[in-house]
Amino acid sequence: MPVDGAVSEGSTLAATPRTPGLDAIEAAIGRATDALLAAQRPDGHFVFELEADVSIPAEYILFRHFLGDPVPDEIEAKIGAYIRRTQGDHGGWALVAEGKLNISSSIKAYFALKTIGDDPDAPHMRRAREAILAHGGAAAGNVFTRSLLALYSALPWRGVPVMPIEIMHLPRWFPFHLTKISYWGRTVLVPLMVVNCLKPRARNPRGITIDELFVVPPDEVRHWPGSPQRSAFWSRLFGAIDWVLRRTEPFFPKGLRQSAIDKAERFVTERLNGEDGLGAIYPAMAYSAMMYDTLGVPRSDPRLRQVLAAIDKLLVVKDDEAYCQPCVSPVWDTALASHALMEAGPATAPRVRAALDWLVPLQVTDVAGDWAVAKPHVRPGGWAFQYANAYYPDLDDTAVVAMAMDRAAGSHPDAANHRAAIARAREWIEGMQSKNGGFGAFDADNDHHYLNYIPFADHGALLDPPTADVTARCISLLGQLGERPDRNAAIAHAIAYLAANQEKDGSWFGRWGMNYIYGTWSVLCALNAVEIDPADPMVQKAVDWLVAIQNPDGGWGEDAESYALDYAGYTPAPSTSSQTAWALLGLMAAGVRDGQALESGISYLARMQAGDGFWREERFTATGFPRVFFLRYHGYAKFFPLWALARYRNLVTGNRSPVLVGM
Repeated sequence: MPVDGAVSEGSTLAATPRTPGLDAIEAAIGRATDALLAAQRPDGHFVFELEADVSIPAEYILFRHFLGDPVPDEIEAKIGAYIRRTQGDHGGWALVAEGKLNISSSIKAYFALKTIGDDPDAPHMRRAREAILAHGGAAAGNVFTRSLLALYSALPWRGVPVMPIEIMHLPRWFPFHLTKISYWGRTVLVPLMVVNCLKPRARNPRGITIDELFVVPPDEVRHWPGSPQRSAFWSRLFGAIDWVLRRTEPFFPKGLRQSAIDKAERFVTERLNGEDGLGAIYPAMAYSAMMYDTLGVPRSDPRLRQVLAAIDKLLVVKDDEAYCQPCVSPVWDTALASHALMEAGPATAPRVRAALDWLVPLQVTDVAGDWAVAKPHVRPGGWAFQYANAYYPDLDDTAVVAMAMDRAAGSHPDAANHRAAIARAREWIEGMQSKNGGFGAFDADNDHHYLNYIPFADHGALLDPPTADVTARCISLLGQLGERPDRNAAIAHAIAYLAANQEKDGSWFGRWGMNYIYGTWSVLCALNAVEIDPADPMVQKAVDWLVAIQNPDGGWGEDAESYALDYAGYTPAPSTSSQTAWALLGLMAAGVRDGQALESGISYLARMQAGDGFWREERFTATGFPRVFFLRYHGYAKFFPLWALARYRNLVTGNRSPVLVGM
């Protein structure tokens, strides 16, 4: 049902033929601005909930029971309520709202509910069990799920591909090396290899088993699921390697093994990141805690205490529900909210200054993180996504923060301080360009694609290659700072990368947002920032595509199925406010100033606004890892629609030049 007068998300009302008057749009902008400012923290920053699928809260329950330290009853009950609410009509749990059953999420959700005391014969548990068995049972889960089950002795370790801890000693020239995989792969894999090497047994104080989820007894399973992204050559090769490792690993020298364990422990401890946690992401934190516990580190040890505190800081506890976030997004939220507020009008300047001043000291200038292995001569100068993650800043956040600071420089009394931060950010970003002209999120040239075929990488997301959306953001920053492709070789190379990666239909793939709408918005803003002619065929083809996929209600929407393995392109879905805002911002960046598509989109956002000034958005519109892990940024429906409405007003009234900002 609509909330506070808003039309419900995904409504299929006929497109409104005319845009609301400027007075109505101004009123909507005012309500949204007031609501967003009310969410600003006292120290100036913004942070909104970041929700993933049910896997993370389920894993949190099982993690605590692994340690023999169950969650307090009140919190456990609230997490149980969250897991039950998110169960789908199909009986299992999905990766996104209204999505199809995901076997791994469903296994973990059932296991967690049984662990906290749900009766296996309760109707919701019976439905879940029947759905899981119909999809192959617990043996059909992915590698990380089977690894978790092995820790609980729910299946034999032969169901988990071998990743010997001796990997820590491999030289960099070897085909597999930690520097050749993504930051998230690195921070999860290192402590996980220690745990899987030592094979501890979960304390499991309540003695929970899930034998009923197996189609055949796990000891009788002979063929475990492989990677969905199969390749005949790589599958045979890596399958043979796994076969050899499984039979030879027990005979590896004990001294070599212990030194590898010691090296892994040093890796984790060096990057522990205080109470923000290893990599500032839940899976890495959880496995680092399990690693320390397995190594016999006492609970009183500062390292383990820090990790446990970091994990508990991810909890979102409400009156009737609770869940665990995969990480937190304060830098991203603060930078994007600042852009939206600046678009809303000059009256927000003092509050924007407070937000940007909060960001300044978070710039990483004193730590050469893991990225420096590939770029040893580049000085650090980036921002991380979270409150602290010095080893792993990212180019996307850095570009968005620097662009916000540049936009605000003219009205900021301490502009010189921001100019120094912007210059350092630009230096780092330019130094992180990959050989193909594109930019990845955390590393340069992290594109050893064969590694996505190793048995342990069945999620197909072990790498951080250049992508169109991150590349576009980096171009946008350079363009906003006055650079153009005819006088800047880095931009020219990056534009060539984007041209080569434009889809046949005119769109661009979106790695970190869902999906082709997000990628196309990002690229159109970048092309605008460097003054590519709107009549350019690359731009016009993208505009035509955006117009063609607009929903009958005037909005835009895209489903997570657009990330299917064949990457067949855009998959229609009910309209959402954030995806509609991206499409509108993309059209306006491409020079569209009027017309049915633009007016219907603005009308959609105006009528979807709720009484509290925000927009309601239950669907997931962001991406952690394509096909296996998606995100719902609760802030996206708060600042992106405001941004689009204000941009439209500014263009209509002549208050904003179309080539002033890169976003």
